[in-house]
Amino acid sequence: MGIAVSGYIFRAATPADEPFLWEMLYQAIHVPAGAAPPPRTLLQDPSLAHYVADWGKRPGDLGIIALQETSGEAVGAVWLRLFTADDPGWGYVDERTPELSIALLTAHRGQGLGHALIEQLIEEARSIYLALSLSVDPRNAAFRLYQRLGFQEVGMSGTSVTMRKELTASTKGA
Repeated sequence: MGIAVSGYIFRAATPADEPFLWEMLYQAIHVPAGAAPPPRTLLQDPSLAHYVADWGKRPGDLGIIALQETSGEAVGAVWLRLFTADDPGWGYVDERTPELSIALLTAHRGQGLGHALIEQLIEEARSIYLALSLSVDPRNAAFRLYQRLGFQEVGMSGTSVTMRKELTASTKGA
């Protein structure tokens, strides 16, 4: 079972969560300190849109939504999606390894919620996949979290690091 975080509950993502996942995709864009956030029209770029478009309708889509326990408001999400060599994600490794995306609303960061979401998704993905990948700007504070969770650097895509985590019995509880 994943890590519990007081004040939050988790549920499986469904196709009805696609609008929230679009917001989470925008929140996942790393904006360096002092820089202006990009325009939301950036989400229309095919290199980003394919992370969420038609969510839940493609084989391999798997995700978890974090809800604030008292209000029921969705405040974060972690999701996996498979990509192909013809249409790779930023953290593409191969067609059998789904890429992880995660974001939290700003007010809910720094409380362990992201860690708990990823741990829960790792547990669910372990019975389906052999590994997970992701892409992260090394200046992003989440980079260290991914390292602590056992993701290892396997390449670069632009200015982002591609990381991979094996999902074997030896990584349980990592």
